Amino acid sequence: MKEIDWTKFVRKIHIKSSIDKIYKCWATQHKLERWFLKKAEFKSADNLPRASKEFIQTGDTYSWQWYNWEGIEKGKIIEANGRDKIVFAFADNEVEVLLTREKGMTLVCLTQSKIKTDEPSKMNNFVGCSNGWTFWMTNLKAYLEYKILLHNKSDDQTLNPNDGFEYINV
Repeated sequence: MKEIDWTKFVRKIHIKSSIDKIYKCWATQHKLERWFLKKAEFKSADNLPRASKEFIQTGDTYSWQWYNWEGIEKGKIIEANGRDKIVFAFADNEVEVLLTREKGMTLVCLTQSKIKTDEPSKMNNFVGCSNGWTFWMTNLKAYLEYKILLHNKSDDQTLNPNDGFEYINV
């Protein structure tokens, strides 16, 4: 068995949708708040708020809030080409989302890299984020192909510290 590279992981999923539609789901507040986040806010490099249907741009900053998790993730858009690639700082790491056509579908390839190799980073960033992205990419597929959402939106759910590692739909 190959030794695990704890500094990065890759998650892939085929989705029966166009690159344009999937890019919009990753690159606009309006769509991110449909399948992924409770609240997504983006500001330009000049610190001006982006309109909800406006594409993010390289140099933007973001503030994301989830359902059922009290934290707010803040980061920067490292690259957004307006077509098929987005790279952003996330959880002190870097996430790349790359979209390509393959087998008549769009392949969504997500790579989270620059993960530290201390034990908390292995657990929170490698294990936790890889599980999280697996679910959220599946949720995106369900949203685009079947018009359903799989995540729990109830705000009254209280999470214990380990629930993020055990529940798959929060």
